[in-house]
Amino acid sequence: MRENSVKRALKEGKFQVGCGFGNFRSAEIPRLLAAAGYNWAFVDTEHGNFDLETVSDICRVAHLSNICPIVRVADFQYSLVARALDNGAGGIIFPRTEDPRQLETAISWTIYPPKGVRGFGLAPCNLEYQTLTFTQMMDHYNANLMRVVQIESVRAVEALDEILSVPGFDTVMIGPADLSISLGVPGNMEHPSMVATIEKIRDACLRHGIVPGIHTRGPAMARFWKERGMLFVGSSNDLAMLLDKASENVRAILA
Repeated sequence: MRENSVKRALKEGKFQVGCGFGNFRSAEIPRLLAAAGYNWAFVDTEHGNFDLETVSDICRVAHLSNICPIVRVADFQYSLVARALDNGAGGIIFPRTEDPRQLETAISWTIYPPKGVRGFGLAPCNLEYQTLTFTQMMDHYNANLMRVVQIESVRAVEALDEILSVPGFDTVMIGPADLSISLGVPGNMEHPSMVATIEKIRDACLRHGIVPGIHTRGPAMARFWKERGMLFVGSSNDLAMLLDKASENVRAILA
């Protein structure tokens, strides 16, 4: 079984860069992202088009390529979380988090008893076909799973201290698109109210000992927040990166 290198690095205060991944149904993409230098990618089953078989294939190749696949589930449902974990997710992203009690329950789904209620359903391939005891397997996954909470609304910001006081998760990943809409400045990522709110979330994370993070629309925004203390930063996604590079190539040819 492999140690979660992203979780370890974040504990050590090291910056970890990732991206969104939810459009191209190819298990070759994790190898490409790892070769490019990404540490993690979130496999998007909230807005993306992947079914469970695709998620399983992607997670297996990702682990072999040394890039952490963190599955963003579509909703707070035990079955969505449990099946993603049993099919190889290195972490879970909980979207649209607003209710501390709901979050506490959801985190318990990712932890084996007695501290949680996760059902045991690991496949041999997830264990790299090692012969291990139940206790060894449960202890390993309890310790190595990434648990990521998304803050995406004014309501979540208002409940921020309560949310960040829920035990058991590692990281916040701010969702700026929905947050900008909730703040009344849709798509304006540089608006003063956006910057101030994101800084407020970052500072609260640091007070609570939670790793601050954000997903961004591209490299400039990622660098902006990296320079302001965010450690868990995503930039763009598989579809947008291909479109950006393809457009750049065509412009260069036609210039």
